[in-house]
Amino acid sequence: MDMMPTNATDYLLNWVFATNTPNYVTNLKLAITPNATTVYVTNWMLPTATNTLAYWLNWRFLLCAIVVLTPMVFAAYLIWRCEGSKDTDDEEEDENVTKGTLYADDAWRPCLKQIHPACLLAFRVFAFGTLLTFLIWNIVIGGAGIFFYYTQWTFASVIIYFGLGSLFSIYGCYQYCTGAVVDHVMFDKDRGAYVAPMPEENGNEGNISKSWVPEQHYVRKTAGTWGYIFQTIFQMNAGAVILTDSVYWLVLYPLLSHLPQYHYKPTLIVIVMHSLNAVFLLVDTILNCLQFPWFRIAYFTLWTGIFVIFQWIIHACVSMWWPYPFLDLSSSYAPLWYLGVAVMHLPCYFFFVLITKLKHSLLSKWFPNSYQCMAS
Repeated sequence: MDMMPTNATDYLLNWVFATNTPNYVTNLKLAITPNATTVYVTNWMLPTATNTLAYWLNWRFLLCAIVVLTPMVFAAYLIWRCEGSKDTDDEEEDENVTKGTLYADDAWRPCLKQIHPACLLAFRVFAFGTLLTFLIWNIVIGGAGIFFYYTQWTFASVIIYFGLGSLFSIYGCYQYCTGAVVDHVMFDKDRGAYVAPMPEENGNEGNISKSWVPEQHYVRKTAGTWGYIFQTIFQMNAGAVILTDSVYWLVLYPLLSHLPQYHYKPTLIVIVMHSLNAVFLLVDTILNCLQFPWFRIAYFTLWTGIFVIFQWIIHACVSMWWPYPFLDLSSSYAPLWYLGVAVMHLPCYFFFVLITKLKHSLLSKWFPNSYQCMAS
């Protein structure tokens, strides 16, 4: 006789078995008795019907929809309000500077002058190749169905980031080596300003690291569309990788690993999917010159919201199991689960904000003549 899960642990185990991905469940299957395994698998063979009106037309879904859609509406407003709007602190200095201004060379220039752009290129190519290899490996093992999960969406997005970053770095290395980077500067006779030394001047860096040219103002060229797409993907992924990794390591893994009857041990692919992407992104954050304006948490919010709505549409059309147990709308605690995950977005995103501010504070003090990033 099949039984419904009696506690949170059983519910999470149901979710683990429901992934139907061998590398996720092998160790658990070996540890659980055949009868227990049959119960869990059978439970997921008969899930709560998700394609009925009764499943959706209730107070639980209404509250969950409010939790999901309200931040998305606010995020859209935040993008409209802040993306491209003037920064009042900088408006007097340059009328073209905005809150989220990205300069053309920010996408490939390292944070310190002593670091050659080729070093950042090498790291990005290595990260891209490594993550892509593990993703292909995971697809071979689990099939295309792995993209039913938010973790894989984010992992693939990080790969896209490093792929684009590699292309920008290749272009930057060419600009750097040919001296063409000087073309990224526009001339304005009306003002005087600090002039950053060009690559060809690095040999005499100590003498010209600071120069003031009266009645001349050098304005760096702002990035194009792809540059802003690259910046947006960077900030969106920053919050998403912390969210996925923290949920796994702080919630799922401790719960399963501390239950001796299950003998749960994560496989290599699971560890990589929930750690290596964040490590690579942190290293890139320390090395690059990209800014991290706070308002782009809006893209992170929209990214998660789109995933949830995608799941709702699929489950409204086809009755099937949920990729994550806290998405199931049949539980009376569903609104609390949704609210809890929504609130987690704030610390996950601002963790990276803190990292970038700490980086700017420390490196600008330790390497005042070499640090070349702008404060976010």
